[in-house]
Amino acid sequence: MKRKLFAFFILIFSGVKAYLQDVIFPRQLTNGGSTLVMYQPQVDTWEKYKKLAFRVAFSLKPSKGEEILGVMYMEADTETDMDTHRVLMDSISVLKISFPSLEEAKIKKMDDLVRTFITPDRSLLLSVEQVVACTPKKDSTKTVKLNNDPPIIFVSTRPTILLSLEGAPVKATVVKDNLEYVINANYPLFYYIPDSTWFLYDGMEWQKRKEGRSSWSFVSSLPVSLVNLSKDTIWSFLKGTIPAVTKQDPKMPQIFYSEKLAELILFEGEPAYKEISGTGLKFATNTYSDIFFCSSDKQYYYLTSGRWFRSKTFKGPWTFATPDLPADFSKIPASSPAATILAYVPGTEQAKDAVMIAQIPTTVQVNAAEAAKQVQISYSGEPEFKLIDSTTMYYAVNTTEKVIRLDSGQYYACVKGIWFFSSTAKGPWKTATTVPEEIYTIPASSPVYNVTYVTQKATTTNTVESSYTSGYMGVYTAASPSGTIIMSGTGYYYPPYYYYPPYGYPIYYPFAVTYGIYAYNSYYHYGHVAYHSSYNPNTGMHGRSATAYGPYGNATIAQGYNPTTGTYARGTSVSSPYGSRTSAQAYNPYTGASATSRQNSSPYAHWGSTTVTNGKGQFASAGHITTSGGTAAAIRTKNGDIYAGSNGNLYRNTGNGWETAVRPGTSAPNNAASNKANTQPASSNRNINTNEMNTEAQNRQRGNYQTQNYNRGTSPGNYPRSGMMPRGGGGGRRR
Repeated sequence: MKRKLFAFFILIFSGVKAYLQDVIFPRQLTNGGSTLVMYQPQVDTWEKYKKLAFRVAFSLKPSKGEEILGVMYMEADTETDMDTHRVLMDSISVLKISFPSLEEAKIKKMDDLVRTFITPDRSLLLSVEQVVACTPKKDSTKTVKLNNDPPIIFVSTRPTILLSLEGAPVKATVVKDNLEYVINANYPLFYYIPDSTWFLYDGMEWQKRKEGRSSWSFVSSLPVSLVNLSKDTIWSFLKGTIPAVTKQDPKMPQIFYSEKLAELILFEGEPAYKEISGTGLKFATNTYSDIFFCSSDKQYYYLTSGRWFRSKTFKGPWTFATPDLPADFSKIPASSPAATILAYVPGTEQAKDAVMIAQIPTTVQVNAAEAAKQVQISYSGEPEFKLIDSTTMYYAVNTTEKVIRLDSGQYYACVKGIWFFSSTAKGPWKTATTVPEEIYTIPASSPVYNVTYVTQKATTTNTVESSYTSGYMGVYTAASPSGTIIMSGTGYYYPPYYYYPPYGYPIYYPFAVTYGIYAYNSYYHYGHVAYHSSYNPNTGMHGRSATAYGPYGNATIAQGYNPTTGTYARGTSVSSPYGSRTSAQAYNPYTGASATSRQNSSPYAHWGSTTVTNGKGQFASAGHITTSGGTAAAIRTKNGDIYAGSNGNLYRNTGNGWETAVRPGTSAPNNAASNKANTQPASSNRNINTNEMNTEAQNRQRGNYQTQNYNRGTSPGNYPRSGMMPRGGGGGRRR
């Protein structure tokens, strides 16, 4: 039977508006003329992210009688949908209801009335951020030792692009003895053999450079062979770029070149800074990078892929700085536009929230037989394997999937978050009910390390349960002296694999990278979305590819093509604790998943509903639901936010401090009444635990703020630019 949702959300339209609306508090329910207003839940424990114990402050207005305040102590089973960042509380049970100001004779009647609103067929929906912010943290997070060597860091104050290659140029012959194409570059790059000239399409115009020279110049004419190439269907992406036109514009981009992974810090003119109140820090306001200057040590700090690097000058050298960041970073006010980086400052509440989010598993039930039918792993040539460091296992290098050969001769493949096994590298494959423990010893230095964050177990004869945490998507938790922190990418560089078939173009298999290009200028940015041309010389596939990012996410890129399998792998994809966001022809090097249109999804979304399910299937059916208990709606209340203290009393923030709340709009006298349902008498204003209440208020505010940040991040270009841009890990975005 289809469950009725506990309608704590209003009509879901689409996109960001729906996400903002469905978790707003207080919520109001009506039932038979009575009204219940419930304030935002406060979490006591979240056991294994499946069982939630929480308390809720509420006001009750009976159909006849005065409005009163109370506290409900509740438990619920939870299902977390990391695609939408929503937590569904189901099977709710009310353990106890407390009415601090109510006389004993009326308690039973009011208790019964409240319970008519909380029936077993109802559920409660909150955002992940709201739940995480108010959940007590335990310092038992698994951490991994990552590589934190700094990347090459370029700095520019004029329009610039970073032409990045994975190693030396790998060329494919396009026209014999005339023209070659570089397959491992992030921009269309050609080599004209007759006069030894490089031709680059930078996204707006063509530039050229003679072999052996460092300077590039704009061109209005191209070699005939390159012009004719655009007429071929497999090179159709060039049609809009030819004929070349020289634009006499002083802002045309300069080019930085690197054959190693690098970052580009791009300022719009000379660096401009704004001081951060209460600290000795100031942050750069005319860049999309996270740049700070600390007055105490006179050094610059740069955040990229969740890692901090410092230097006395922009020329370097840069050194890893996360373990000993100046204390002022943790003092950045939450109201500051620079506060977006607090999730990457060890010891802050924002960082603790991010670490907890990284531990929340995405879990599905898998139809074992149906899933196995869909697994077809293709290789370029015969399967080729390479030894995994410090193990006796091997991983396949000439496929987009993660295939591991054990010492026993068995093969295990992790395909879009589900494990399969076979006695041969080519299958046939069966869905695994268990995963050998030795697989979880794969070190972070291996390009298949991310599969160690995927687990699987049998549930019934035909079903297995599969789940993954953020490491599968490339976001890891690392230890630091001040507290655990999340970082994007392992920091290790995994060289790509090239396969040279008997004929046709070389096939390029890249692995996930930690650092990359993030170059913005007046021609290459829109909002907070990095755009670039994606293209394919074998098929002519071409699209405008973009990467959006949220408060805890980070973008990566893969580029390459396998003409045998038709796997298109050129574009960008976000890797984050909660899944991926892709646009146009995009590919995720962690999971092998690709997409042909913008979407927010986890790897499991690629299997289809007949293969995997979250077990309850309730998230997708959200809407404006009227139940026997009435219709829920978000409301404004003149009473402000009400909090349930751990002692069972209710509190209100007056703006100048805290007061004990007895009835809506009133505060408690020093000799407030008590009732036996409560463990102790209502506290007087003098006895309020202000530290507890301040913490609860900060948690609620932070959770709601991070919810809004995440919701905006699901809608590319939705951030206005005002001072500092919201960011997802301070860089690591590779175009």
